[in-house]
Amino acid sequence: MKAWVYNEERELDAAQFADYLDPASTAVVSIDMHRGHLDDSPDCPCPAPRARDVVAPIDGFHDAARALGVRIVHIRSVLRPGGVDDVHGIPSAWRRTFPLHVGEIPNADAHAIEGSKWTEWVTRVAPGDMRVDNKRRLSAFYPTDLDFLLRNQRIETVVLNGGFTDCCVLNTAFDASNRNYRVIVLRDLVRGTDAHLEGAALAMVSLHLGLVLDSAELLRQWRG
Repeated sequence: MKAWVYNEERELDAAQFADYLDPASTAVVSIDMHRGHLDDSPDCPCPAPRARDVVAPIDGFHDAARALGVRIVHIRSVLRPGGVDDVHGIPSAWRRTFPLHVGEIPNADAHAIEGSKWTEWVTRVAPGDMRVDNKRRLSAFYPTDLDFLLRNQRIETVVLNGGFTDCCVLNTAFDASNRNYRVIVLRDLVRGTDAHLEGAALAMVSLHLGLVLDSAELLRQWRG
């Protein structure tokens, strides 16, 4: 099995990771692939332009996973109208720190507001897929019911895709590992703030949290 360890491709013995590779106990968790990150308009409230090029590949991977019986969970950030969960309560830290790097984000207060166009999916949600619609901070587990949903489905391995690699994907990977889920992050189907932070996040996952694989390799293992 080809995997990435500290950002170098390595050949691993798949038998040593057989428990990671059972599609029957696996769910794909796709994080924040909605318009609030992916829209190309100037008023996009939290733009993640590097992630736009993985929309079609994620849809293709999800189709292949569904065909193998692997369950798909779509996660999106949604805040109550009026911003009481965030800008008009205790604001998320990123709202104050991220602009130090990228500059002012003019429409940031509109990010993830319930009922707005910014919470509309960009990747395809198929009938039978599961959804978690109340992610309010960086991890898909907090303060959502994702853990309940996965355990009720007897899921033991989570496969992560989406964005940002160094933010929500990494936070979710840590939380999943701390809850004793086996973690796989798909190197070709996540995107970070930039290539440097993306690589750093994937290196951390590979050393401390789970496997970093390319999506084609994971499908090959599932089919094998």
